[in-house]
Amino acid sequence: MRAVGVVAEYNPFHNGHRYHLQRAREISGADVVVAVMSGNFVQRGAAAMFNKWQRTNEALHNGADIVIELPFHWAVQPAHLFAQGALSLLSALQVPDLVFGAEHEQTDFTALARVGINDTQAFKTFNETYATLFNDQLESQTGFRLDQPNDILGYGYAVANSRLQTPLNLLPIKRVGRDYHDSLLDNSGYSSATAIRQTVLGHRRGVNVAANVPAETFADIRHLTPMAGWSPQMWQLLRHELLMTPVASLHEVYQMSEGLEFRLKEAAETQAHWDDFLTAIKTKRYTYTRLQRVCLYTLVHAVNAEMVPGQPDYLRLLGFTTAGQNYLNVYKKRFTLPLITRFDQTLKKTTLNLDYRAGMLYEMLTGQAQDFRHDPIRLES
Repeated sequence: MRAVGVVAEYNPFHNGHRYHLQRAREISGADVVVAVMSGNFVQRGAAAMFNKWQRTNEALHNGADIVIELPFHWAVQPAHLFAQGALSLLSALQVPDLVFGAEHEQTDFTALARVGINDTQAFKTFNETYATLFNDQLESQTGFRLDQPNDILGYGYAVANSRLQTPLNLLPIKRVGRDYHDSLLDNSGYSSATAIRQTVLGHRRGVNVAANVPAETFADIRHLTPMAGWSPQMWQLLRHELLMTPVASLHEVYQMSEGLEFRLKEAAETQAHWDDFLTAIKTKRYTYTRLQRVCLYTLVHAVNAEMVPGQPDYLRLLGFTTAGQNYLNVYKKRFTLPLITRFDQTLKKTTLNLDYRAGMLYEMLTGQAQDFRHDPIRLES
């Protein structure tokens, strides 16, 4: 059996994602599609619209055969670390190919990743100022400007792939539909996740997203309560945390640097609403996304020792089809990381402790039971 890998957040799962899964199977000739997916919180430092089990179910009904969770300490990171974690998991699963969407799919991302960019240590922080400097240098050497979200992620995949002992084959495809950040629904049926989220969460009257998402996603939109990225309840939890926690303890939070803890604490004292708080702490040095991530790290008490990525420790199985189960049975002994199918007290206290805390935060916010009450979803196919 041959497998192909994809990496996604599915926030929410839409027609573009279904197309991605179909094309991945077609161009690779694979029997099984393995999706590495963010858990309950996504890269930009926000809660996913639906929990990881609901999104796994949507993916399995629309072309994925195996869904593996990208752990919190990889998922809620800048693009290059997000990519590094995902590629490491696919490699451990013995997946030979990665298919990903890109705005410029004709780009040789592998060759681009070989371009020597100075000051690689600064790239690890990838703050707003450095991102501009990095792009200026890359453009001067290659003529290519890395300023589109999927292209940036594709570059991250290529860099991460170059560091693997056995690199995957990278197969970029053209991203279809509206731009990643476009907030308007597209009549073609390929709207961005941003547009779908804003439409659903904004309760726009007379606007129906049914044409832009598969039936399973639309059923979840109709019958479940979609989660805002930063709900009022989530903000109140953060505000309480910032006000009650000593500055010295806040300083221990991952990426809480250069006195940012003082800025957050002062803003929490004066700002009653999330948007006002975020505006108050914004500076030229930090993007809104980075600030959101730091706020989320604060809520789950994520510290450097947990978040600084090394090598992945495990493969967390969220769901599979019959074909996916066959692949797992055939290749499981070749996996280079343990496959975790059930959450228990030992894992809660050790390997999966950070994911446990993130899951409990999501459970507190939504009332939806998470890790202890879920086994992997099995879909007969």
